[in-house]
Amino acid sequence: MARHWQLYLLLAPAVIYLIVFKYWPMYGVQIAFRNYNPIDGFMGSEWVGLEHISRFLHSFQFSRVFVNTIAINVLGLVFGFPVPIVLALLINQLGSRRLKSFIQTVLFSPAFISTVVVVGMLFVLLSPRSGLVNNVISLAGGTPVSFMNEEGWFRPIYVLSDIWQNAGFSMIIYLAALAGIDPSLHEAARVDGANRWQRLWHIDLPGIRPVILIMLILAVGNLLNIGFEKALLMQTDLNLGTSQIIQTYVYDVGLKSAQFSYSAAISLFNYVLNMILLLVFNQGAKRAGQTSLF
Repeated sequence: MARHWQLYLLLAPAVIYLIVFKYWPMYGVQIAFRNYNPIDGFMGSEWVGLEHISRFLHSFQFSRVFVNTIAINVLGLVFGFPVPIVLALLINQLGSRRLKSFIQTVLFSPAFISTVVVVGMLFVLLSPRSGLVNNVISLAGGTPVSFMNEEGWFRPIYVLSDIWQNAGFSMIIYLAALAGIDPSLHEAARVDGANRWQRLWHIDLPGIRPVILIMLILAVGNLLNIGFEKALLMQTDLNLGTSQIIQTYVYDVGLKSAQFSYSAAISLFNYVLNMILLLVFNQGAKRAGQTSLF
């Protein structure tokens, strides 16, 4: 350390950040196992063990918020995960650098739009009275649909808008992986008479398979995590049946109802499940001889 103190000095801000904002707050996780009272503090509050987690598991809200959370994430994984891979493979086949850069910019730009603006756009475009989508439906002889207030439309709108906003950002990772593939492989394949589809299937896809597996493991590890802000902003009293997820439920019981211990227990339960999914899927990939996180 004395010899390379400059490197440790450069590393220090990141380590301090992790300690202050990631590890030290874990001290407060204990309120999930107590009847937390701000007056008595962490250590002075009554210890109740797993009572709050048991209460959540036996509550009538559990099945609804758990199913809603799983359903949205599974739909996002099934329909959203392949999109950036396909986009990266298609863009990589383009010969013109200018066209490639232009398409990348267009696809990447929605990631810079804030969640509040995206949800505002959805409400404007899908408005039953003045929305563009409903105007097209009316011109076609159909009946306007209140998309944002119907339970059946919440999941498709959430997933599709999320794909539109984030697919371009994820695409960059796969484009970087494709850039690392040895060009001589494609040259040899051309000499052997392979067309673009064959080169894509036998060179590009195998070349980025480790990255795909790592991203898939991380996605499975976040299967119970959903963007809280977007779900909350899209939530209305009429679509609550499908829009109430674990994160918004924690917000309701934790901040609105001031049930701090109960909401902390729900969050802890959620993160523990995510960790279990991550470990199980990572171990499955390792046993199958595929790329894994560790």
